[in-house]
Amino acid sequence: MAASTHTVTNQAPPLVGYDVFTSDRALVEAVERHLDPALLDTARDELSSLGRAAGSAQAQRWGVQANENPPVLHTHDRYGNRIDEVEFHPAWHRLLGKAVSAGLTTAWSRPGGHVRRAAGFLVWTQAEGGHGCPVSMTHAAVPALRADPALAAEWEPRLTSTVYDEGLRPAARKAGVLFGMGMTEKQGGSDVRANTTRAQALAEDGTYALTGHKWFCSAPMSDGFLVLAQAEQGLTCFLVPRVLADGTRNPFAIQRLKDKLGNKSNASSEVEFDGTWARRVGDEGRGVRTIIEMVAATRLDCVIGSAALMRQAVAQAVHHATYREAFGGRLVDKPLMRNVLADLALESEAATTLALRLAAAYDDGSEQEQAFLRLAVPAAKYWVTKRCTPVAAEALECLGGNGYVEESGMPRLLREAPLNSIWEGSGNVQALDVLRALQREPQALDAFLREVGTTRGADHRLDGAIKDLLTELADLDGIEGRARRLVERMALVLQGSLLVRYAPPEVADAFCASRLGGDWGAAFGTLPHSLDLAAVVERSAPAVPPMP
Repeated sequence: MAASTHTVTNQAPPLVGYDVFTSDRALVEAVERHLDPALLDTARDELSSLGRAAGSAQAQRWGVQANENPPVLHTHDRYGNRIDEVEFHPAWHRLLGKAVSAGLTTAWSRPGGHVRRAAGFLVWTQAEGGHGCPVSMTHAAVPALRADPALAAEWEPRLTSTVYDEGLRPAARKAGVLFGMGMTEKQGGSDVRANTTRAQALAEDGTYALTGHKWFCSAPMSDGFLVLAQAEQGLTCFLVPRVLADGTRNPFAIQRLKDKLGNKSNASSEVEFDGTWARRVGDEGRGVRTIIEMVAATRLDCVIGSAALMRQAVAQAVHHATYREAFGGRLVDKPLMRNVLADLALESEAATTLALRLAAAYDDGSEQEQAFLRLAVPAAKYWVTKRCTPVAAEALECLGGNGYVEESGMPRLLREAPLNSIWEGSGNVQALDVLRALQREPQALDAFLREVGTTRGADHRLDGAIKDLLTELADLDGIEGRARRLVERMALVLQGSLLVRYAPPEVADAFCASRLGGDWGAAFGTLPHSLDLAAVVERSAPAVPPMP
């Protein structure tokens, strides 16, 4: 075959060697908006350093390697001794080590920690999503452990360490630890009150022996786990270390690893407890209340993780369209492709803006902001995570056949996209959680309405959406059957309010016209043609490398 037939032209160069943070204008502006000015220079430097690492060829190779070489379970050693160890590819450890050293488990111990950590998590997740699971659970374990001051004093310094210390050893001998969580069981799933794992009190105060199973236990090579089990007074939260203080292995039989749709780099497992030693966290019978703060924090990470996947998908699509030519010009300049890219960019920016607003509420910590989070977190978790999969699929299509090929990285994004909608409570669980807060915590609704009401009068479509939402909230007939519709509207109104306040006019205008004003079709790329779509696309473009 003649060599001339292999001349490569009209192919976009790989999106590599760029700063994932500084290329994301919506994220940069959110960090500047929510952080104390005295912290900004340090935060920018940290996030830009992490952004350059996330956009490097090295990090991209690690992401590929960690997913092409998934974890392997070793239940026994060569002599038949039970060891229950999971072997990960070196790339997994490099990704996880970078996440820990970048402070993605230290939000609770530094000023502006949640905004800085959320931005970092959003940036680094774009390198690879699976390793974010133990990072998220380690970060989220801190507020649950604070239910027991003695346990918090012992474990919190290890959880918030910036040293990744792999391997199973007693926690006291490690420079840093990771945590996992075990709540769901095969007979109950999200209905954790149906759990059957039993906790038998031991002689030492606060210690128990657990017997039972967990149908989903993520990151089983972590150093400790927060789990739920039935004690004498009811469902209770416990801390289960993998290795006991004397160096012996706590009974923790990993039965198998889950063969998942995506999230291939991360180990999700089924485990059995048989006389497994545990420390009680909080009071007996108060397990859900104790662990709920951990659940809320991981739900926010589901929002951030989805925002990260959407941002990477949009960046790849815009990058491809900027270099690819068809029908006499660049794809990015074609009106129909521009409409698709702008529509995707709106979804991405709305998700990022909402995620950072929630992180800022954690940093504030006031009663008003805590009440706001009670409704805003499950509403955001419901909506943002559900938008991730269609965004990833449409962005893949922007690359055409190239996007359907594994080497593009887009199939991995698409397989990862449904995860955050399922983990930590699927859509119905989030919608019902919103209803529960509306019925039991009137201060939460008041805080939510105060938040969206700050922009009243700024956009007539937003005003109309708020009015319609109030009408729905006033009608409680059949509320459970229409909970998804209600929560969707709450999330969209909240996103619209934030974009009207903070985004450029062309972004806010396009969002309100389509998501709130009804001028939108059933697929991406159906925005009103009269909008300034070129400006929306330009805002979302990554800093692409020069053509070779």
